[in-house]
Amino acid sequence: MDHLLADLLDALVQLDAVAMERIVALRSPLATKLLTSATGLGSATAALVFVGLCYLAGWDEEYRHALVALALSGAVVGTLMLTIQRPYPPQPVCLTEGSETVASSFPSGHAAAVTVYAMTARRSDVLPAGVVAALASAVAFSRVYLGTHYLTDTVVGVAIGIAAFLLAERLLARADVGALERRIREAAERGGNP
Repeated sequence: MDHLLADLLDALVQLDAVAMERIVALRSPLATKLLTSATGLGSATAALVFVGLCYLAGWDEEYRHALVALALSGAVVGTLMLTIQRPYPPQPVCLTEGSETVASSFPSGHAAAVTVYAMTARRSDVLPAGVVAALASAVAFSRVYLGTHYLTDTVVGVAIGIAAFLLAERLLARADVGALERRIREAAERGGNP
């Protein structure tokens, strides 16, 4: 079993090396400029803006799902980064120097976050799912293109985003969030406790 796992990890490392080599060969000034601009949409700040916009717009379902899914994915990504501590790919276009929040290359938190956005939009009646999915795809690709993550880091980030969204959906379906919110509002109006 250990031999099989070692062979699988070797194959993934080789896949990452080949993918990175091919992507480095594809780099152009225009694509680099565009993807450097797009990649920030997966940042923690952008996630807060996404959740905040959903809240301010009154899109309660989107707000709840995104908030819970982003919290779940952030916890998983952070734990894996601190545990695995995979070095960044060679020849990065950009890396955030001195950042205390980014521990390592594996997995891509940006890819996880934008996947949550895309899943939220997919289930929404108000968000443009196609536009959000296209932006999410651009951000996920940008992480590999810019050399901040390997291909497998990004694929695992996408998988984490999907899993976090599906888990958030289940958790929220079990909780009577509307009743809880009403109790909190009524208590606030009375100036008392829920």
